[in-house]
Amino acid sequence: MPTIKKILVANRGEIALRVMRTAREMGISTVAVFSEADRNAPHVKYADEAVCIGPPPSKESYLLGDKIIAVAQSLGVDAIHPGYGFLSENAGFSKAVKDAGLIFIGPSPESIEIMGDKLSSKHAVASYNIPMVPGTPDAITDRVAAKAKAAEIGYPILIKASAGGGGKGMRVVEKEEDFDEQMDRAVGEAISAFGNGSCFIEKYITKPKHIEIQVMGDQHGNVVHLFERECSIQRRHQKLIEEAPSAVLTPEIREAMGVCAVNVAKACNYYGAGTVEFIVDENLNFYFLEMNTRLQVEHPVTELITGIDLVKEMIHVAEGKPLSIKQEDLQINGHSIEVRVCAEDPMNNFLPNVGTLQTYVRPQGNGVRVDDGIEEGMEIPIYYDPMIAKLITYGNDRTEAIEKMIRAIDEFKITGVATTLPFCKFALQHEAFVSGNFDTRFVGLYFTPEVLAPKADETELEIAAVLAATLLKNKNKPKAADNGSQTAVNTSQWRTNRAKLR
Repeated sequence: MPTIKKILVANRGEIALRVMRTAREMGISTVAVFSEADRNAPHVKYADEAVCIGPPPSKESYLLGDKIIAVAQSLGVDAIHPGYGFLSENAGFSKAVKDAGLIFIGPSPESIEIMGDKLSSKHAVASYNIPMVPGTPDAITDRVAAKAKAAEIGYPILIKASAGGGGKGMRVVEKEEDFDEQMDRAVGEAISAFGNGSCFIEKYITKPKHIEIQVMGDQHGNVVHLFERECSIQRRHQKLIEEAPSAVLTPEIREAMGVCAVNVAKACNYYGAGTVEFIVDENLNFYFLEMNTRLQVEHPVTELITGIDLVKEMIHVAEGKPLSIKQEDLQINGHSIEVRVCAEDPMNNFLPNVGTLQTYVRPQGNGVRVDDGIEEGMEIPIYYDPMIAKLITYGNDRTEAIEKMIRAIDEFKITGVATTLPFCKFALQHEAFVSGNFDTRFVGLYFTPEVLAPKADETELEIAAVLAATLLKNKNKPKAADNGSQTAVNTSQWRTNRAKLR
Protein backbone atom coordinates (compact mmCIF):
# COMPACT_ATOMS: atom_id res chain seq x y z
CA MET A 1 0.00 0.00 0.00
CA PRO A 2 1.28 3.50 -0.83
CA THR A 3 2.16 5.90 1.98
CA ILE A 4 1.22 9.52 1.45
CA LYS A 5 4.01 11.86 2.54
CA LYS A 6 3.03 15.05 0.71
CA ILE A 7 -0.45 16.35 -0.18
CA LEU A 8 -1.38 19.17 -2.53
CA VAL A 9 -4.70 20.75 -1.61
CA ALA A 10 -6.43 21.88 -4.79
CA ASN A 11 -8.71 24.37 -3.05
CA ARG A 12 -8.81 27.52 -0.97
CA GLY A 13 -10.20 28.98 2.24
CA GLU A 14 -11.37 27.01 5.24
CA ILE A 15 -11.43 23.59 3.57
CA ALA A 16 -7.83 23.96 2.39
CA LEU A 17 -6.75 24.92 5.90
CA ARG A 18 -8.80 22.08 7.40
CA VAL A 19 -7.13 19.44 5.22
CA MET A 20 -3.67 20.88 5.84
CA ARG A 21 -4.08 20.82 9.60
CA THR A 22 -5.20 17.20 9.56
CA ALA A 23 -2.31 16.29 7.24
CA ARG A 24 0.19 17.95 9.57
CA GLU A 25 -1.22 15.99 12.52
CA MET A 26 -0.53 12.84 10.48
CA GLY A 27 3.05 13.89 9.71
CA ILE A 28 2.24 14.71 6.08
CA SER A 29 3.68 17.85 4.44
CA THR A 30 1.40 20.10 2.40
CA VAL A 31 1.41 22.19 -0.75
CA ALA A 32 -1.00 25.06 -1.36
CA VAL A 33 -1.96 26.37 -4.76
CA PHE A 34 -3.43 29.84 -4.78
CA SER A 35 -4.75 32.57 -7.02
CA GLU A 36 -3.44 36.12 -6.91
CA ALA A 37 -6.49 37.08 -4.82
CA ASP A 38 -5.47 34.59 -2.12
CA ARG A 39 -1.77 35.43 -1.93
CA ASN A 40 -1.99 36.40 1.77
CA ALA A 41 -4.62 33.85 2.79
CA PRO A 42 -4.01 31.72 5.92
CA HIS A 43 -3.94 28.44 4.00
CA VAL A 44 -1.09 29.78 1.87
CA LYS A 45 0.90 30.81 4.95
CA TYR A 46 0.18 27.51 6.72
CA ALA A 47 1.35 25.23 3.90
CA ASP A 48 4.90 23.94 3.76
CA GLU A 49 5.09 25.05 0.12
CA ALA A 50 2.84 27.31 -1.95
CA VAL A 51 2.55 28.08 -5.66
CA CYS A 52 0.54 30.80 -7.39
CA ILE A 53 -1.36 29.29 -10.30
CA GLY A 54 -3.07 32.28 -11.85
CA PRO A 55 -5.30 35.35 -11.67
CA PRO A 56 -8.31 35.55 -9.31
CA PRO A 57 -11.06 34.12 -11.57
CA SER A 58 -11.41 30.40 -10.78
CA LYS A 59 -11.39 29.43 -14.46
CA GLU A 60 -7.90 30.95 -14.63
CA SER A 61 -6.64 29.36 -11.40
CA TYR A 62 -8.47 26.82 -9.24
CA LEU A 63 -10.12 25.13 -12.22
CA LEU A 64 -6.86 24.60 -14.13
CA GLY A 65 -6.55 20.86 -13.48
CA ASP A 66 -3.58 20.33 -15.80
CA LYS A 67 -1.62 23.15 -14.17
CA ILE A 68 -2.40 21.86 -10.67
CA ILE A 69 -1.19 18.39 -11.61
CA ALA A 70 1.98 19.85 -13.13
CA VAL A 71 2.70 21.70 -9.87
CA ALA A 72 2.15 18.48 -7.92
CA GLN A 73 4.57 16.57 -10.12
CA SER A 74 7.23 19.27 -9.96
CA LEU A 75 7.17 19.28 -6.15
CA GLY A 76 7.15 15.53 -5.62
CA VAL A 77 3.59 15.39 -4.31
CA ASP A 78 2.05 11.96 -3.62
CA ALA A 79 -1.64 12.89 -3.50
CA ILE A 80 -4.13 15.64 -4.30
CA HIS A 81 -7.08 16.46 -2.06
CA PRO A 82 -9.75 18.43 -3.97
CA GLY A 83 -11.77 19.70 -0.98
CA TYR A 84 -15.25 20.67 -2.17
CA GLY A 85 -16.37 22.82 -5.07
CA PHE A 86 -14.03 23.56 -7.98
CA LEU A 87 -12.67 20.21 -9.28
CA SER A 88 -13.84 17.99 -6.43
CA GLU A 89 -16.57 16.24 -8.44
CA ASN A 90 -14.87 16.38 -11.81
CA ALA A 91 -14.39 12.83 -13.10
CA GLY A 92 -11.95 14.03 -15.75
CA PHE A 93 -9.72 15.64 -13.14
CA SER A 94 -9.83 12.55 -10.92
CA LYS A 95 -8.78 10.40 -13.88
CA ALA A 96 -6.03 12.83 -14.91
CA VAL A 97 -4.61 12.74 -11.38
CA LYS A 98 -4.46 8.94 -11.47
CA ASP A 99 -3.04 8.90 -15.00
CA ALA A 100 -0.26 11.17 -13.75
CA GLY A 101 0.70 8.55 -11.18
CA LEU A 102 -0.75 10.50 -8.25
CA ILE A 103 -3.35 9.55 -5.65
CA PHE A 104 -6.72 11.30 -5.79
CA ILE A 105 -8.07 11.60 -2.24
CA GLY A 106 -11.64 10.87 -3.17
CA PRO A 107 -13.71 8.34 -5.10
CA SER A 108 -12.90 6.74 -8.44
CA PRO A 109 -13.58 8.61 -11.68
CA GLU A 110 -16.25 6.00 -12.49
CA SER A 111 -18.14 6.64 -9.24
CA ILE A 112 -17.99 10.40 -9.77
CA GLU A 113 -19.31 10.03 -13.31
CA ILE A 114 -22.19 7.72 -12.34
CA MET A 115 -23.33 9.83 -9.41
CA GLY A 116 -22.57 13.16 -11.04
CA ASP A 117 -25.67 12.84 -13.19
CA LYS A 118 -28.99 12.57 -11.37
CA LEU A 119 -30.49 10.28 -13.99
CA SER A 120 -27.56 7.88 -14.21
CA SER A 121 -27.46 7.72 -10.41
CA LYS A 122 -31.14 6.73 -10.33
CA HIS A 123 -30.49 3.98 -12.87
CA ALA A 124 -27.48 2.74 -10.89
CA VAL A 125 -29.47 2.26 -7.68
CA ALA A 126 -32.66 0.98 -9.30
CA SER A 127 -32.01 -2.65 -8.35
CA TYR A 128 -31.56 -1.84 -4.65
CA ASN A 129 -35.22 -1.06 -3.95
CA ILE A 130 -34.46 2.52 -2.92
CA PRO A 131 -37.48 4.89 -2.72
CA MET A 132 -37.62 7.37 -5.61
CA VAL A 133 -39.75 10.44 -6.17
CA PRO A 134 -42.26 9.67 -8.98
CA GLY A 135 -41.10 11.15 -12.28
CA THR A 136 -39.52 10.49 -15.66
CA PRO A 137 -36.79 7.82 -15.68
CA ASP A 138 -34.83 9.57 -18.44
CA ALA A 139 -34.10 13.01 -19.83
CA ILE A 140 -37.01 14.68 -21.55
CA THR A 141 -36.88 14.46 -25.34
CA ASP A 142 -40.61 14.51 -26.08
CA ARG A 143 -42.47 17.35 -24.40
CA VAL A 144 -45.88 15.91 -25.21
CA ALA A 145 -44.98 12.68 -23.42
CA ALA A 146 -43.44 14.68 -20.56
CA LYS A 147 -46.66 16.67 -20.12
CA ALA A 148 -48.63 13.44 -20.08
CA LYS A 149 -46.32 12.11 -17.34
CA ALA A 150 -46.70 15.35 -15.38
CA ALA A 151 -50.49 15.04 -15.57
CA GLU A 152 -50.22 11.42 -14.42
CA ILE A 153 -48.16 12.17 -11.30
CA GLY A 154 -50.07 15.40 -10.66
CA TYR A 155 -49.08 19.05 -10.41
CA PRO A 156 -47.11 20.72 -9.00
CA ILE A 157 -44.09 19.07 -10.59
CA LEU A 158 -40.38 19.93 -10.55
CA ILE A 159 -38.21 20.29 -13.64
CA LYS A 160 -34.60 19.49 -12.76
CA ALA A 161 -31.31 19.59 -14.61
CA SER A 162 -29.73 16.14 -14.65
CA ALA A 163 -26.26 17.61 -14.06
CA GLY A 164 -24.98 19.92 -11.33
CA GLY A 165 -26.81 21.21 -8.30
CA GLY A 166 -27.24 24.33 -6.15
CA GLY A 167 -30.76 24.91 -7.42
CA LYS A 168 -29.63 25.82 -10.96
CA GLY A 169 -31.78 24.39 -13.74
CA MET A 170 -34.60 23.75 -11.27
CA ARG A 171 -38.14 25.02 -11.83
CA VAL A 172 -41.45 24.38 -10.06
CA VAL A 173 -44.44 24.11 -12.41
CA GLU A 174 -47.86 24.65 -10.80
CA LYS A 175 -50.02 23.99 -13.88
CA GLU A 176 -49.71 22.64 -17.41
CA GLU A 177 -50.01 26.06 -19.05
CA ASP A 178 -46.66 27.03 -17.49
CA PHE A 179 -44.82 23.85 -18.52
CA ASP A 180 -43.14 25.06 -21.74
CA GLU A 181 -42.00 28.39 -20.31
CA GLN A 182 -40.49 26.81 -17.20
CA MET A 183 -38.90 24.02 -19.23
CA ASP A 184 -37.19 26.58 -21.50
CA ARG A 185 -35.88 28.43 -18.44
CA ALA A 186 -34.61 25.24 -16.79
CA VAL A 187 -32.81 24.11 -19.95
CA GLY A 188 -31.26 27.56 -20.43
CA GLU A 189 -30.00 27.67 -16.84
CA ALA A 190 -28.63 24.13 -17.09
CA ILE A 191 -26.72 24.89 -20.30
CA SER A 192 -25.32 28.08 -18.81
CA ALA A 193 -24.28 26.48 -15.50
CA PHE A 194 -23.24 22.97 -16.52
CA GLY A 195 -22.95 22.92 -20.31
CA ASN A 196 -25.64 20.24 -20.31
CA GLY A 197 -29.30 21.06 -20.93
CA SER A 198 -30.71 17.62 -20.09
CA CYS A 199 -33.67 17.87 -17.72
CA PHE A 200 -36.20 15.49 -16.21
CA ILE A 201 -39.33 15.90 -14.14
CA GLU A 202 -40.48 14.56 -10.82
CA LYS A 203 -43.30 15.11 -8.37
CA TYR A 204 -42.84 18.27 -6.32
CA ILE A 205 -42.91 17.57 -2.60
CA THR A 206 -44.77 20.56 -1.18
CA LYS A 207 -43.37 20.48 2.37
CA PRO A 208 -39.91 18.99 1.87
CA LYS A 209 -37.21 18.44 4.44
CA HIS A 210 -33.65 18.01 3.19
CA ILE A 211 -31.95 15.22 5.11
CA GLU A 212 -28.69 13.60 4.04
CA ILE A 213 -26.65 10.62 5.18
CA GLN A 214 -22.86 10.67 5.50
CA VAL A 215 -21.19 7.54 4.11
CA MET A 216 -17.61 6.35 4.10
CA GLY A 217 -16.26 3.47 2.03
CA ASP A 218 -12.88 1.86 1.44
CA GLN A 219 -11.28 0.10 -1.53
CA HIS A 220 -12.08 -3.33 -0.08
CA GLY A 221 -15.86 -3.08 -0.44
CA ASN A 222 -16.62 -1.91 3.10
CA VAL A 223 -19.15 0.92 3.50
CA VAL A 224 -20.61 2.47 6.65
CA HIS A 225 -22.98 5.34 7.27
CA LEU A 226 -22.39 7.96 9.96
CA PHE A 227 -26.02 8.96 10.46
CA GLU A 228 -27.87 11.97 9.14
CA ARG A 229 -27.69 15.73 8.87
CA GLU A 230 -30.75 17.98 8.64
CA CYS A 231 -30.12 20.75 6.08
CA SER A 232 -33.56 22.26 5.52
CA ILE A 233 -32.80 25.92 6.37
CA GLN A 234 -31.86 27.21 2.92
CA ARG A 235 -32.02 30.22 0.69
CA ARG A 236 -32.08 29.77 -3.10
CA HIS A 237 -31.74 25.99 -2.60
CA GLN A 238 -28.42 26.50 -0.78
CA LYS A 239 -27.91 25.57 2.85
CA LEU A 240 -27.42 28.03 5.70
CA ILE A 241 -27.94 25.92 8.84
CA GLU A 242 -27.19 22.22 9.28
CA GLU A 243 -27.48 19.96 12.29
CA ALA A 244 -26.85 16.38 13.32
CA PRO A 245 -28.82 14.42 14.13
CA SER A 246 -32.23 15.48 12.77
CA ALA A 247 -34.80 16.48 15.38
CA VAL A 248 -37.59 14.45 13.76
CA LEU A 249 -36.26 11.09 12.59
CA THR A 250 -37.26 8.02 14.53
CA PRO A 251 -34.61 5.31 15.13
CA GLU A 252 -36.44 3.10 12.61
CA ILE A 253 -36.43 5.73 9.84
CA ARG A 254 -32.81 6.62 10.62
CA GLU A 255 -31.80 2.98 10.22
CA ALA A 256 -33.78 2.58 6.99
CA MET A 257 -32.21 5.72 5.47
CA GLY A 258 -28.76 4.56 6.55
CA VAL A 259 -29.20 1.18 4.85
CA CYS A 260 -30.38 2.90 1.67
CA ALA A 261 -27.40 5.27 1.72
CA VAL A 262 -24.96 2.36 2.07
CA ASN A 263 -26.64 0.60 -0.86
CA VAL A 264 -26.36 3.73 -3.00
CA ALA A 265 -22.62 3.76 -2.31
CA LYS A 266 -22.32 0.05 -3.10
CA ALA A 267 -24.19 0.56 -6.37
CA CYS A 268 -21.22 2.52 -7.74
CA ASN A 269 -18.41 0.76 -5.82
CA TYR A 270 -17.85 3.93 -3.83
CA TYR A 271 -14.88 4.63 -1.61
CA GLY A 272 -13.93 7.75 0.31
CA ALA A 273 -16.30 10.23 1.96
CA GLY A 274 -19.64 10.85 0.27
CA THR A 275 -23.12 12.07 1.05
CA VAL A 276 -26.42 10.56 -0.02
CA GLU A 277 -29.18 13.17 -0.12
CA PHE A 278 -32.85 12.48 0.49
CA ILE A 279 -36.01 14.51 0.36
CA VAL A 280 -38.41 13.79 3.22
CA ASP A 281 -42.11 14.68 3.11
CA GLU A 282 -44.37 15.79 5.95
CA ASN A 283 -45.20 12.16 6.77
CA LEU A 284 -41.47 11.28 7.01
CA ASN A 285 -41.53 9.27 3.79
CA PHE A 286 -38.06 9.61 2.26
CA TYR A 287 -36.91 9.57 -1.37
CA PHE A 288 -33.43 9.39 -2.90
CA LEU A 289 -32.30 12.62 -4.53
CA GLU A 290 -28.62 12.31 -5.43
CA MET A 291 -25.16 11.52 -4.15
CA ASN A 292 -22.45 14.11 -3.61
CA THR A 293 -19.13 12.43 -4.33
CA ARG A 294 -16.98 14.59 -2.07
CA LEU A 295 -16.60 15.93 1.43
CA GLN A 296 -19.49 18.24 2.33
CA VAL A 297 -19.28 21.75 3.76
CA GLU A 298 -21.30 20.55 6.77
CA HIS A 299 -19.10 17.55 7.61
CA PRO A 300 -18.03 19.00 11.03
CA VAL A 301 -21.41 18.28 12.65
CA THR A 302 -21.01 14.61 11.77
CA GLU A 303 -17.49 14.59 13.14
CA LEU A 304 -18.66 16.04 16.44
CA ILE A 305 -21.49 13.57 17.08
CA THR A 306 -19.47 10.50 16.02
CA GLY A 307 -15.92 11.41 17.04
CA ILE A 308 -14.63 10.42 13.58
CA ASP A 309 -12.17 12.66 11.72
CA LEU A 310 -13.52 12.33 8.18
CA VAL A 311 -10.52 13.95 6.50
CA LYS A 312 -8.11 11.60 8.27
CA GLU A 313 -10.26 8.64 7.27
CA MET A 314 -10.26 9.84 3.65
CA ILE A 315 -6.46 9.89 3.61
CA HIS A 316 -6.23 6.39 5.07
CA VAL A 317 -8.72 5.10 2.47
CA ALA A 318 -6.74 6.79 -0.34
CA GLU A 319 -3.67 4.89 0.86
CA GLY A 320 -5.59 1.64 0.39
CA LYS A 321 -6.17 0.93 4.08
CA PRO A 322 -9.46 -0.62 5.23
CA LEU A 323 -11.89 1.51 7.21
CA SER A 324 -10.91 1.89 10.84
CA ILE A 325 -14.58 1.88 11.83
CA LYS A 326 -17.39 -0.66 11.68
CA GLN A 327 -21.10 0.10 11.59
CA GLU A 328 -21.76 -1.53 14.96
CA ASP A 329 -19.14 0.70 16.58
CA LEU A 330 -20.79 3.94 15.46
CA GLN A 331 -23.29 5.77 17.62
CA ILE A 332 -24.71 9.26 18.02
CA ASN A 333 -23.34 11.23 20.97
CA GLY A 334 -24.88 14.63 21.65
CA HIS A 335 -25.99 17.19 19.10
CA SER A 336 -24.16 19.59 16.77
CA ILE A 337 -25.24 22.62 14.75
CA GLU A 338 -23.39 24.49 12.01
CA VAL A 339 -24.22 27.90 10.57
CA ARG A 340 -22.57 29.19 7.42
CA VAL A 341 -21.16 32.67 7.87
CA CYS A 342 -21.58 34.14 4.40
CA ALA A 343 -20.75 37.65 3.22
CA GLU A 344 -24.37 38.21 2.25
CA ASP A 345 -26.91 40.78 3.35
CA PRO A 346 -30.12 39.16 4.69
CA MET A 347 -31.72 42.61 4.66
CA ASN A 348 -31.17 42.74 0.89
CA ASN A 349 -32.37 39.34 -0.34
CA PHE A 350 -29.13 37.64 0.75
CA LEU A 351 -27.15 39.35 -1.99
CA PRO A 352 -23.34 39.17 -1.74
CA ASN A 353 -21.80 41.94 0.34
CA VAL A 354 -18.06 41.89 -0.20
CA GLY A 355 -15.55 44.27 1.33
CA THR A 356 -12.79 44.42 3.94
CA LEU A 357 -13.02 42.60 7.25
CA GLN A 358 -12.43 45.58 9.51
CA THR A 359 -13.19 43.50 12.61
CA TYR A 360 -13.01 39.73 12.82
CA VAL A 361 -13.06 38.21 16.31
CA ARG A 362 -13.98 34.54 16.68
CA PRO A 363 -16.14 33.28 19.55
CA GLN A 364 -14.46 31.02 22.08
CA GLY A 365 -15.53 28.45 24.65
CA ASN A 366 -16.25 24.79 25.25
CA GLY A 367 -18.25 23.23 22.45
CA VAL A 368 -17.56 26.07 19.98
CA ARG A 369 -15.61 25.50 16.76
CA VAL A 370 -14.84 27.92 13.94
CA ASP A 371 -13.60 26.63 10.58
CA ASP A 372 -12.36 29.53 8.46
CA GLY A 373 -9.59 30.64 6.18
CA ILE A 374 -9.54 34.39 6.70
CA GLU A 375 -8.07 37.00 9.02
CA GLU A 376 -8.97 40.48 10.19
CA GLY A 377 -8.07 43.09 7.59
CA MET A 378 -8.49 40.75 4.61
CA GLU A 379 -10.54 41.57 1.57
CA ILE A 380 -13.44 39.23 0.79
CA PRO A 381 -12.92 38.56 -2.94
CA ILE A 382 -15.81 38.76 -5.37
CA TYR A 383 -14.59 35.78 -7.40
CA TYR A 384 -15.62 32.91 -5.12
CA ASP A 385 -18.42 31.56 -2.97
CA PRO A 386 -19.41 34.17 -0.33
CA MET A 387 -18.98 31.77 2.62
CA ILE A 388 -16.19 33.12 4.82
CA ALA A 389 -16.47 30.80 7.82
CA LYS A 390 -18.41 27.99 9.47
CA LEU A 391 -19.51 28.32 13.08
CA ILE A 392 -20.17 24.99 14.78
CA THR A 393 -21.40 24.19 18.28
CA TYR A 394 -21.72 20.92 20.17
CA GLY A 395 -23.90 20.11 23.17
CA ASN A 396 -25.13 17.15 25.13
CA ASP A 397 -28.53 17.65 23.48
CA ARG A 398 -30.18 19.86 20.86
CA THR A 399 -31.26 22.52 23.35
CA GLU A 400 -27.72 22.96 24.63
CA ALA A 401 -26.32 23.10 21.10
CA ILE A 402 -28.83 25.81 20.16
CA GLU A 403 -28.08 27.85 23.29
CA LYS A 404 -24.33 27.65 22.64
CA MET A 405 -24.85 28.69 19.03
CA ILE A 406 -26.91 31.76 19.93
CA ARG A 407 -24.27 32.82 22.44
CA ALA A 408 -21.48 32.17 19.92
CA ILE A 409 -23.25 34.25 17.26
CA ASP A 410 -23.50 37.14 19.73
CA GLU A 411 -19.77 36.82 20.46
CA PHE A 412 -18.71 36.60 16.79
CA LYS A 413 -17.61 40.15 15.98
CA ILE A 414 -17.52 40.95 12.27
CA THR A 415 -17.60 44.44 10.76
CA GLY A 416 -16.87 45.68 7.26
CA VAL A 417 -19.26 43.28 5.52
CA ALA A 418 -22.82 42.17 6.16
CA THR A 419 -23.16 38.50 7.07
CA THR A 420 -25.82 35.83 7.47
CA LEU A 421 -25.27 35.63 11.25
CA PRO A 422 -28.28 37.82 12.18
CA PHE A 423 -30.56 35.64 10.05
CA CYS A 424 -29.14 32.48 11.59
CA LYS A 425 -29.80 33.79 15.10
CA PHE A 426 -33.39 34.64 14.08
CA ALA A 427 -33.90 31.15 12.66
CA LEU A 428 -32.46 29.37 15.69
CA GLN A 429 -34.84 31.24 18.00
CA HIS A 430 -37.91 30.71 15.84
CA GLU A 431 -40.55 28.36 17.19
CA ALA A 432 -40.58 26.33 13.97
CA PHE A 433 -36.88 25.56 14.26
CA VAL A 434 -36.96 24.94 18.00
CA SER A 435 -39.83 22.47 17.59
CA GLY A 436 -38.22 20.75 14.59
CA ASN A 437 -41.40 21.44 12.61
CA PHE A 438 -39.78 23.22 9.66
CA ASP A 439 -38.85 22.47 6.07
CA THR A 440 -37.04 24.04 3.12
CA ARG A 441 -39.73 26.74 2.88
CA PHE A 442 -38.58 28.32 6.15
CA VAL A 443 -37.19 31.54 4.63
CA GLY A 444 -40.27 32.11 2.47
CA LEU A 445 -42.69 31.37 5.29
CA TYR A 446 -41.13 33.16 8.22
CA PHE A 447 -38.40 35.57 7.19
CA THR A 448 -38.68 39.19 6.13
CA PRO A 449 -35.92 41.80 6.42
CA GLU A 450 -38.03 43.67 8.95
CA VAL A 451 -37.48 40.98 11.60
CA LEU A 452 -33.81 41.97 11.70
CA ALA A 453 -34.47 45.72 12.00
CA PRO A 454 -32.89 47.17 15.17
CA LYS A 455 -35.36 47.46 18.04
CA ALA A 456 -35.18 50.27 20.55
CA ASP A 457 -34.27 49.28 24.10
CA GLU A 458 -37.34 49.22 26.41
CA THR A 459 -35.58 51.25 29.11
CA GLU A 460 -34.57 53.88 26.58
CA LEU A 461 -38.17 54.11 25.35
CA GLU A 462 -39.46 54.56 28.91
CA ILE A 463 -36.89 57.28 29.65
CA ALA A 464 -37.83 59.05 26.42
CA ALA A 465 -41.51 58.91 27.40
CA VAL A 466 -40.79 60.40 30.86
CA LEU A 467 -38.68 63.16 29.35
CA ALA A 468 -41.37 63.95 26.79
CA ALA A 469 -44.04 64.10 29.48
CA THR A 470 -41.87 66.34 31.69
CA LEU A 471 -41.11 68.71 28.84
CA LEU A 472 -44.79 68.93 27.90
CA LYS A 473 -45.77 69.60 31.52
CA ASN A 474 -43.11 72.28 31.95
CA LYS A 475 -44.07 73.90 28.66
CA ASN A 476 -47.52 74.66 30.03
CA LYS A 477 -46.18 76.13 33.32
CA PRO A 478 -45.49 79.86 33.81
CA LYS A 479 -41.83 80.70 33.27
CA ALA A 480 -39.79 80.68 36.47
CA ALA A 481 -37.99 83.84 37.47
CA ASP A 482 -34.72 81.98 37.66
CA ASN A 483 -34.13 79.92 34.50
CA GLY A 484 -31.02 78.39 36.00
CA SER A 485 -33.04 77.08 38.97
CA GLN A 486 -35.72 75.64 36.65
CA THR A 487 -33.06 73.85 34.58
CA ALA A 488 -31.59 72.38 37.72
CA VAL A 489 -35.05 71.14 38.79
CA ASN A 490 -35.67 69.51 35.37
CA THR A 491 -32.29 67.82 35.40
CA SER A 492 -32.84 66.57 38.93
CA GLN A 493 -36.27 65.24 38.01
CA TRP A 494 -34.88 63.41 34.93
CA ARG A 495 -32.20 61.77 37.05
CA THR A 496 -34.81 60.69 39.60
CA ASN A 497 -37.06 59.22 36.88
CA ARG A 498 -34.15 57.40 35.24
CA ALA A 499 -33.11 55.87 38.57
CA LYS A 500 -36.66 54.57 39.09
CA LEU A 501 -36.57 52.84 35.70
CA ARG A 502 -33.31 51.00 36.33
